[in-house]
Amino acid sequence: MAELTHSNEKNTLWTRFVAGLRSIPPIYIIVIILLIAIGTQNPAFLEPAGFLNLLRRSAPLMILAAGQLFVIVTGGFDLSVGSIMSLTVIGAALLINNDPANTWWVILVLLGIGVTVGLLNGLIVSYLNVPSLIVTLGMLLTLRGAGLYWTGGAPRGYLTDNFRIFGRGWIEPFPLVDRLPYAVAVLIIVSGIAIYIFHRTNLGRQLLAIGDNARAARLAGVPVERMRIVAFIISAVMAVIAGILQGGFGGVNPEAGRGFELQAIAATVLGGAVLLGGRGSVATAIAGALALEALFTLLNLLGLPKPLRDAVQGFIIIGAVAYAAYRSGRSR
Repeated sequence: MAELTHSNEKNTLWTRFVAGLRSIPPIYIIVIILLIAIGTQNPAFLEPAGFLNLLRRSAPLMILAAGQLFVIVTGGFDLSVGSIMSLTVIGAALLINNDPANTWWVILVLLGIGVTVGLLNGLIVSYLNVPSLIVTLGMLLTLRGAGLYWTGGAPRGYLTDNFRIFGRGWIEPFPLVDRLPYAVAVLIIVSGIAIYIFHRTNLGRQLLAIGDNARAARLAGVPVERMRIVAFIISAVMAVIAGILQGGFGGVNPEAGRGFELQAIAATVLGGAVLLGGRGSVATAIAGALALEALFTLLNLLGLPKPLRDAVQGFIIIGAVAYAAYRSGRSR
């Protein structure tokens, strides 16, 4: 009898353990596996300084993915974020005009441009009923063309040190880790605000309700059009912040944000967001972005030639996103 009781207790503990493992979002396990794989290639990456460097490089994509999630859960896409990042870098370099005193008002202007772009995207999608894919693709091309026209197609201007500090500067001394990248500090603050807004306020619940069933949400009193506009504004503002970090990290480059829009969408889907809307989490979207950056780092450490590396990256991203979409389809 005692043996039977003991066996039942063991089974219960094992069942709880397995249930606990299954409750962990798969993206966290993927991140851990990738970090271990990176550590086998270069153990320095797993030291505090190496890991903080990885977070610093990943911060623009992680912030971008958090913003993209607000649009995706409503059932939309925002393809314009990469061009917003590029325009942020180009605009900052030209408007600052080599004078550090101009940095702060220029950042405010760039954030205002982000709000305007997000507002335009949201208004057209919400009130003209144009699919977000078409609207934001058009905005992507418009902003890219405007940026090239503004610069003449070549890097112009200079990013001052007090602008670039957000992407490449360090806070030091800092407790426990000696020094902390400004980009990681910005990432923590922005992520915390995004998680609070999405998971702790009525705004997040309303966005999820719209993505799940827009008609039912409208009947329940949710201002569908206004909420969609807010989602696009948040995404665009996040893109400006990501552009500021990317500019600080990589300097003036008219194509600083090229390709980031697809990576941000892939990151949110890897994080468990449903492409048709109605489900998603800011924390797992951010983890999805970290997984992508860790994957890129691992392929680089393995010494794959760039063409092959790009092909492998694309294949893995497509496979992961297709698998995530397949799983979400089965769970509905």
